[in-house]
Amino acid sequence: MLYNFIKLDFTFYKYQGTGNDFVLIDNRLNFFNKKDTKLVAKLCDRRFGVGADGLILLEDSSVSDFKMIYFNADGNQSTMCGNGGRCIVSFAQFLNIIDSKTSFEAIDGLHNAEVKQNSIALQMIDVLDVEEEKNHSFLDTGSPHHVQFVSNVKDFDVKTEGAKIRYSDLYNTKGGSNINFVEQLNDSAFRIRTYERGVEDETLSCGTGATATAIAMHKAGKTSALKNTIEVEGGTLTIQFKEDSGIYSNVYLEGPATQVFKGVFTW
Repeated sequence: MLYNFIKLDFTFYKYQGTGNDFVLIDNRLNFFNKKDTKLVAKLCDRRFGVGADGLILLEDSSVSDFKMIYFNADGNQSTMCGNGGRCIVSFAQFLNIIDSKTSFEAIDGLHNAEVKQNSIALQMIDVLDVEEEKNHSFLDTGSPHHVQFVSNVKDFDVKTEGAKIRYSDLYNTKGGSNINFVEQLNDSAFRIRTYERGVEDETLSCGTGATATAIAMHKAGKTSALKNTIEVEGGTLTIQFKEDSGIYSNVYLEGPATQVFKGVFTW
């Protein structure tokens, strides 16, 4: 009996933004099967694939310079990724799609961004509501985020405690949430560690989580600064915004985004 095996070879690029790493693919010819969750998960697998926190497709858009489609490491398409958004802007510049400024389409709408000398500033969505509870805050910065103070974030068991909250009754009906543990460093600086849904583990950085933390800390009165430094395991991010009557607008996430390598994957 003869079996026909059709192999697909395609070029991929590996990017990282403060340690949050991604496989990026130029899919403007629409060759990539977005329903193939096994392929996405294989690419993101750190032992049997390329290894990444997520996969991002760059596609053509009818309303902006390009479209961003983001998948979690488990293979499922997901909500907005801030560090991934900064990485795809760098990728688009590498592909000569854009110069230094751009507008691109993502699952949560249009995003403006600017490539600077050593960083990329990405405009995030406006935040209209911050739910403040006794021991935490909850808000959506393109992805849902739980923000909670801890006394010593360096030694905190992020994976165990993050999973407990992520799968608790708090978020079972909301499709889960990313969980951020926060320690204040000074009036305008915080250190965070994040458990990400879809990765189901701690990541070295989370852009939407850093954004959520800065806004939640301002809302809670922990800082009056409209520009805050967020220290993550993989580096430093800067968040700035405007606030009016509890509405947060002109929200920008800024930090580095670097191409690590390119390769060819066979499937």
